[in-house]
Amino acid sequence: PDSPMCTGLAVLRTPAMLPLFGAFLLDERLFQGVNVWLKPLKFHAALVIYLLTLAAFARFASAELRSQPWWRWYECLVVLAVVLELIWIGGAAALGTASHYNESTPLATAVYSFMGVAAVLLTSASATLAWAIHRHPAGDLSPAVRTGLVWGLGLTLLLTLVTAQTLSGMDSHGASGTPNDAAGLWLLGWSRDGGDLRAAHFFATHAMHAVPLAALVCARLFGPSARAPVRFAALAYAGFVAIVFVQALRGLPLFPF
Repeated sequence: PDSPMCTGLAVLRTPAMLPLFGAFLLDERLFQGVNVWLKPLKFHAALVIYLLTLAAFARFASAELRSQPWWRWYECLVVLAVVLELIWIGGAAALGTASHYNESTPLATAVYSFMGVAAVLLTSASATLAWAIHRHPAGDLSPAVRTGLVWGLGLTLLLTLVTAQTLSGMDSHGASGTPNDAAGLWLLGWSRDGGDLRAAHFFATHAMHAVPLAALVCARLFGPSARAPVRFAALAYAGFVAIVFVQALRGLPLFPF
């Protein structure tokens, strides 16, 4: 594999969602109106997708760079951060308590702060890979698609840092108080009666998928060398995330219905 650590962890964690799903079906405990195991399930799915995306895009950075010791050590740290995040969130679910915004004890406060650092570390892998693809390219990619990869991966870190940092500085993910997650959107859980910053955070983290997809469309419409339309699409997506972010801060739901 082009990214053996990311691929390996994704492969290991995918079947691990089965016992979590079993717990979701058997354990009737609720936290903020939803089953305590729903959050670990969603985080497992999201991080598996993230790891597989990194592994898939790693092939477009040179094999020489990926074989460097510092790259391998960095990859190990990213994978360790992912494992710690999953243990933290799963452990909180088992205890029936909050993982995020849990400052009920000095230990919980310290763990919450430490896991914030781990989250930044694992998200930084997207920008590191963007740099690698830009400065040390490999593979037969068109300029348009390569630009989409670089911009999408780079924006993932930038937009996620802004939204996540704002979230971490609040008392909950709701801009107008702690929302009732039970009444939120199906599966996603976003509030329908107030601003929910998780929506902006979601779209921020998926810039690594949306922008490269837009690049494929631009390459088809304007030619494989058309990088300007790809940059415009990337900026438009960043603008969309900003609009969703500001709307949540104003206390307005993304989808009130």
